[in-house]
Amino acid sequence: MSSESKKQAPAKAVLTTRDLCKDYPMGEITVHALKNVNFELREGEMTVLLGASGSGKSTLLNIIGGLDVASSGSVIYQGRNLSEFSDRELTEYRRYHVGFVFQFYNLISSLTARENVALVTDIAPNPMPPEEALELVGLSERIDHFPSQLSGGEQQRVAIARAVAKRPSILLCDEPTGALDAETGKLVLSVLDQVNHETNTTTAIITHNASIGALGDVVVRMRSGEIAECIENEFRANVDDIEW
Repeated sequence: MSSESKKQAPAKAVLTTRDLCKDYPMGEITVHALKNVNFELREGEMTVLLGASGSGKSTLLNIIGGLDVASSGSVIYQGRNLSEFSDRELTEYRRYHVGFVFQFYNLISSLTARENVALVTDIAPNPMPPEEALELVGLSERIDHFPSQLSGGEQQRVAIARAVAKRPSILLCDEPTGALDAETGKLVLSVLDQVNHETNTTTAIITHNASIGALGDVVVRMRSGEIAECIENEFRANVDDIEW
């Protein structure tokens, strides 16, 4: 686990949103899931997005990850506007540039941990070997175990290994501790913290648990589809020091 570390000068932006809106027509009314959101992810930093259910944080994550498209506004990734991408270009963006970790692990039950990670490394241009990715998350001893032989925390660590093995520019984590108890959740957070430090992967974590905000370089609070507050942490806390 990393010790408390002082924040360095802000890094350059890897991804920026400009006046991002997402609307869902529902009969005679329109739900405004995102309203003019201006947001950025900076190189090598960890950003924590906080907010209640329905605040828009998962919608924002899905759009910046290329899983959904905005109603208006733009998403600029390394100088290119995702809003103008074709379906094929969005698929390539997700495949080669973005790693995803979700609340539920989405592992294939008939494959071992190594084989689940290899599903990604087989299609990535410059992947980590599955063994290296699993070592990074502390699962070298469980590499040939099937998901049914792993605890929930271990399965989530396999999912993290799978996400980082393709060496993504951006790692997006949607409630990665939501299905875990406090002790196991802290272990998973320590792995994400370690991955961020050791690989310098730009990381965003969505959570409703406000205490997790202390782990980030930046904390973004969302409310009713808007960014209510954006805080730069002077220090990143140690995982052991956060209250659950």
